[in-house]
Amino acid sequence: MRRGELTDKAWQRIEPLLPATDGKGRPWRDHRQVIDGILWRLRTGAPWRDIPERYGPWQTCYERFKRWDQDGTWARLLEEMQVKDDSVGRVEWTVSIDSTISRAHQHAAGARKKGTTAGRSNTKQSQRRQALGRSRGGLTTKLHLITEARGLPMALHVTAGNVVDCSAFEAVLAKLRLPRSGPGRPRIRPDVLIGDKGYSSRKIRTYLRSRGIKAVIPERRDQIANRKRKGSRGGRPHAFDAELYKQRNLVERCFGKLKQWRAIATRFDKLASRYLAGVTIGCLMLWLRQADLSDRL
Repeated sequence: MRRGELTDKAWQRIEPLLPATDGKGRPWRDHRQVIDGILWRLRTGAPWRDIPERYGPWQTCYERFKRWDQDGTWARLLEEMQVKDDSVGRVEWTVSIDSTISRAHQHAAGARKKGTTAGRSNTKQSQRRQALGRSRGGLTTKLHLITEARGLPMALHVTAGNVVDCSAFEAVLAKLRLPRSGPGRPRIRPDVLIGDKGYSSRKIRTYLRSRGIKAVIPERRDQIANRKRKGSRGGRPHAFDAELYKQRNLVERCFGKLKQWRAIATRFDKLASRYLAGVTIGCLMLWLRQADLSDRL
């Protein structure tokens, strides 16, 4: 086993969950070998064609990565790890939300455009569909993330890099959906949500209050000054748990771990779904690593 490849324990956890052959057509190339090849590409950020021969043909690695993105296998593997931990009470529903920006490589800007013309307006529309936004530093993609109380990722969402955090809040929270291990509806509401000042808006606070979710979000200076200027008409200050807010660093640390994967820190994929699949695999590896640590305790 080389650095960055699946450990034996991690393989034992995911092997029963992988698609099996139905007896028709050619048999699958060894799943573990191919997954290790996909992990090598995500870790190094190299082109698919440069995957070492020890992992098999690069076309096989890419096709397996693409197929399991399209049929939801990567997302299902991550969900299975989350459900297993939640069923034994390891998942704490005090969650943190934040976003990070990844620079898009020039190779990520060539996705096929829809439409009859290749004009400027169609180019912009295509970029928005593929979660690419132009800012001062060039094309960027923003990764929105919700983590639980151990700093493990629970929900993922990608937008263009110039999208404001608060405008994507409801779409991100809608991705938080964890099925039960037994009967019952999936859990979609955390107990507490921790966010920075970028999420301090009346709309977000009302949204959380209507769903019984405690908001731990500091107010911006302009909001505080505006309330004081209005006097008694400005209302009371929003409740804020400063001690609980210290846990917000967990989501920042999770971003730091994910960006150790070079294909996540820099986006090379043309399609937003492919980039999100790579991030999903990175999150899956964080959950598998945490499971290994739990077994040692």
